[in-house]
Amino acid sequence: MSRIGNNPIAIPEGVTVEVKDNVVTVKGKLGELTQEFDTVEIKVEDGNVLVTRSSDSKDQKAKHGLYRSLMDNMVEGVSKGWTKELELVGVGYRASSQGQKLDLALGFSHNIVLNIAPEVKVETVSEKGKNPLVKLTSFDKQLVGQVAAKIRGFRKPEPYKGKGIKFVGEEIRRKAGKSA
Repeated sequence: MSRIGNNPIAIPEGVTVEVKDNVVTVKGKLGELTQEFDTVEIKVEDGNVLVTRSSDSKDQKAKHGLYRSLMDNMVEGVSKGWTKELELVGVGYRASSQGQKLDLALGFSHNIVLNIAPEVKVETVSEKGKNPLVKLTSFDKQLVGQVAAKIRGFRKPEPYKGKGIKFVGEEIRRKAGKSA
């Protein structure tokens, strides 16, 4: 059984954590995040955040670790930030960004233009001889993951040639194909 919920979360310098009613607010140099919670108790003591539960019911045990992980992600997000990198693998696949608009050429008849949320910073890197990269950066881990999954969903990597949009470092399970 996991003991993640019992670990205290250290609050770095420049980050403030406030608990009011059933809402936790975390403020830092990169931004501000809020999260509602229930069935657990969240306390700020001695520069640490502690998540405790009142009983050992199945629901409380599950939410104990969940809210502790969410709090840890929030604290790390407002202090350091989160980054996801996507790689476009395929001949003619291109990406360019102008402000909060991401323009993807993925082999369809028209380019895909995606408006990115203002909390997420998007950057594209295109070097000759290398696959184009899309870098997403934000203080909100859930939002970065959601935007990255949406972009990846336009052209998922296929198992025969490995073409598509993949996360940097992701292993694609390859298939042999037809043998003559």
